[in-house]
Amino acid sequence: MTGTTFGSLRVRNYRLFSIGQLVKLLGTWMLFTAQDWLVLQLSGNSASALGVVTALQFTPVLLLTLYGGQLADRFDKRHLLLLANAASAVVATLLGVLVVAGVANLWWVFVTAALFGVISAIETPVRQSFVSELVGKDLLPNALSLSSATFNSARIVGPAIAGLIIAALHDRTGPIFLITALLCTAPLFCIARMHPAELFRAERTAVAASEARTVDGLRYVWRRPDLSLAILLVLVVGLFGFNFQLTLAVLARVEFHVDAKYFGLLTTAIALGALAGALASSRRRSRPSVYLVLTAAILFAGFETLVGFAPSFMIAVILLVPTGFFMIYFAQAANQRVQLGTDAAFRGRVMALYVLVFLGSTPIGSLIIGWCAERFGPRSGLWSGGLISLVAAVAMGVLQLRRAGGRIHVGLRPRLHVRVHETVGVPAVRPAVR
Repeated sequence: MTGTTFGSLRVRNYRLFSIGQLVKLLGTWMLFTAQDWLVLQLSGNSASALGVVTALQFTPVLLLTLYGGQLADRFDKRHLLLLANAASAVVATLLGVLVVAGVANLWWVFVTAALFGVISAIETPVRQSFVSELVGKDLLPNALSLSSATFNSARIVGPAIAGLIIAALHDRTGPIFLITALLCTAPLFCIARMHPAELFRAERTAVAASEARTVDGLRYVWRRPDLSLAILLVLVVGLFGFNFQLTLAVLARVEFHVDAKYFGLLTTAIALGALAGALASSRRRSRPSVYLVLTAAILFAGFETLVGFAPSFMIAVILLVPTGFFMIYFAQAANQRVQLGTDAAFRGRVMALYVLVFLGSTPIGSLIIGWCAERFGPRSGLWSGGLISLVAAVAMGVLQLRRAGGRIHVGLRPRLHVRVHETVGVPAVRPAVR
């Protein structure tokens, strides 16, 4: 089992990549936790202010991610990742110095959040597509899942450490930003030690690279219903369901009136479930079916809705574990379905579109969810996002069945059965007419 679950770690370049990402993401999640707490301190517990800073952090993703994908298909991804991680360290240092000096205000947090967003818009599609160069195609599903496990391991440890440090320092957040700046340098050393000759890179000419246009990537996805449905579902769920950076902070401080270390417990609970979901996905060896993606989305949306109605803090913590599991199980299934179904020449641009709808929808979603939390109470951000995601997943499931010529048959004797009959038409191949 160990050899199957952690098979990609036998590849040196991937192992170095994972170590660097784990250290850097540990600091990133510490920074996000401290940033959310700082915003609530500076704004008097305003959910709308938290929504604004989240929107500013993700708006550049909406504007620049497709360009980041174009860069990924044109230039050396290693060099781009080195530049992006160095920039992250500089911005974290700036914010840390401002907070420690006592001159930080909401506007400075807004500015640095936007700068982090610009860096993320370039770095994320490059990093996502770079994984396919670290391992062979047979190990790619495992590598994608382990990358997600790395991400969620940091989500477990980072917020917990940040919460403890904030509590120990009597609600001071400045040192956390400086620690993050130091941890952001880890990928620089790890990427520099990789062996470029061992990367799995598709051969391409300089002319082909210079013609890597964004519009061609969009046309490619439009002509591929198997990709477009998965990306559309990720758009809706990302827009309304994946706003935990906002909703959990508001739930902890406004609804349950707990301090920073207990807020860290909420984020740790969802990250613990997410880590389990990532490891459960790591044994997958083939491209996930569309029905696996849809089922995972439905289960995630259902549990998120339940969290919104949780009667106590501890019940919310318990429910966040399966919520996190199906959140990442859905995200990984969709990611693997898109990556494993995309030609290498288009992977950077297609993954940029995936990241755009996954993260770029957050500015709009955070403003909507933040307004809901202000208008209808802190719980509404969770249950409304869950219900909208649930309706979208069911609707797309029905659409997929109709497209595939499927039928749902329900029999009541001798017991209830639900069977899906699917007939997949194969288009006829016609000779070219000259």
